[in-house]
Amino acid sequence: MKKIIPVAALTAVLLSSCANSYNVEGSSSVSSLDGSKLYLKTVKDNELHSLDSCAVIHGEFHFNGILDTVRMATLFMDNEGLMPVVLEQGNIMINIDNTGQKVSGTPLNEKLYVFLDKHKQLANRMDELSHRQAQMMLDGIDEDSINDTLLREAASITEAEDKLVTTFISDNFDNVLGPGVFMMITSGFKYPILTPQIEQIMSKATEKFKNNPYVKEYYRTASENEARMQGFDVPPSGDSQPQGETVPAADSPTAKQSADTALLDNNANFSH
Repeated sequence: MKKIIPVAALTAVLLSSCANSYNVEGSSSVSSLDGSKLYLKTVKDNELHSLDSCAVIHGEFHFNGILDTVRMATLFMDNEGLMPVVLEQGNIMINIDNTGQKVSGTPLNEKLYVFLDKHKQLANRMDELSHRQAQMMLDGIDEDSINDTLLREAASITEAEDKLVTTFISDNFDNVLGPGVFMMITSGFKYPILTPQIEQIMSKATEKFKNNPYVKEYYRTASENEARMQGFDVPPSGDSQPQGETVPAADSPTAKQSADTALLDNNANFSH
């Protein structure tokens, strides 16, 4: 199963939507966080920018500010991405403990973390397959039979994950969650590529989604990479910087990890 999370990091996608102010109240039962500096970071013009910072004191931390738009941001500890947060009007609650992280209290955060929980359940099911394989071998089941059973189950889980992600993005084309999760699934790639899932998403995307700066630039660069890998000459566009490295030839891809990848590697909701 491919990573979708960060997440190179999730991070932040800026969309047009009105918001007056945000207020974040955080609590942590993880003792190692006490005294740490936390940052809310967003992505703008393909660069990470720190929006706010605070210290964790006795397991509590707090952010607040004024925004002219709803933003999807990432909570960082130093350079380590911890979790996505939608900055929207209302009282946002963050809880971090040894079993995971969760954001609640506002509509888009609630919707995002229901999705993340469902994705985590699928990831856990995929992880369990290796344990089942070992147990089936101990039970003396034929290896070919084991492989056949587990491959079918893995395919079923992958199909469920693809449907979950595609449906969620489609249902949220016109708010920050659609582009935000699109950024999360594409951040796991070494360079921008087109997959059947991405093509399906783009085939029914709204104009607002297609014109999101990250989505628009990713799709342009991925389309150029696809043409290069098929042996076509693609003139440089020169109108903006790509989200990731272009591919000079079919057999020589270059890798560039976005900030979302760090988030994907550290966010328990997306770890495999």
